[in-house]
Amino acid sequence: MAYGLTVVVVMYLAMGSSQAMKAAWLEDAISLVPPIVVLIGLSLRNRPANKMHPYGYHRALSISFLIAAIALCVVGLYVLYDSGMSLIRQVHPTIGTVEIFGHPVWLGWLMLPALLYSALPASVLGRLKLAPARALHDKAMIADAAMNKADWMTSSAAGVGVLGIAAGFWWADSLAALVIGLDVVKDGISHLRTSVYDLMDRRPKAVDGEWDELPQQVQDRIAQLPWVRRVDVRMRESGQIFFGEAYIEPIDDDSPIERSAEAVECAKSVDWRMHDLTVQLVRP
Repeated sequence: MAYGLTVVVVMYLAMGSSQAMKAAWLEDAISLVPPIVVLIGLSLRNRPANKMHPYGYHRALSISFLIAAIALCVVGLYVLYDSGMSLIRQVHPTIGTVEIFGHPVWLGWLMLPALLYSALPASVLGRLKLAPARALHDKAMIADAAMNKADWMTSSAAGVGVLGIAAGFWWADSLAALVIGLDVVKDGISHLRTSVYDLMDRRPKAVDGEWDELPQQVQDRIAQLPWVRRVDVRMRESGQIFFGEAYIEPIDDDSPIERSAEAVECAKSVDWRMHDLTVQLVRP
């Protein structure tokens, strides 16, 4: 976050009237939202359950993911509108000069190192965040890492726009901003769809977008118990953890309480994300 703040300041000082730089600056500014909401969600998730929230606060991280996705969509749509209108109105960006050590320097040449500073460290940070995000099953952190990794695309598009202005192609600037806006909207819609489906208790997906194997793993583990004839498991995500129900057909009616407890412990031993399992013993 400290690095992100310095990027926002540097990009703001260098952006001038360039639409592409403005779009890149907005993307860098909104990229601060995911880590902020992740930290807030992490601070809330471990609060104990109470009368008002009997299932606890685990969904705080799911809500954090939703907020980050909405922020992405809003900024992306704004960039599309702003750059699109500039292109339609044929707004010719004017990039002035600044005086450095007594020599006039075109501001566009200062924009390029600013874009480089925005892109390279962010791309490295994005890759470094992927491993802990997967280990923590934190989709908001995955969204943050994806934004960081894609910063080189944003900066490259903005750089092309600045070089286009230098070459006399006024439309290159707005066109580069449109490309940035489309990329931000695409990511925002993708994350928004995932966050909404998770809140609707969809079949759990892993952070990489594939169907999560935990429900099947729990079902297979319970099926190995000697007193189980047949079992069916369903689960839902609540932030980083899973809640579920297991419908078990036992071979006989002996010790139902002890068997239910054994099935719950068996499920929890599969993965740390398996937070709670409700067991229902059923007849054929």
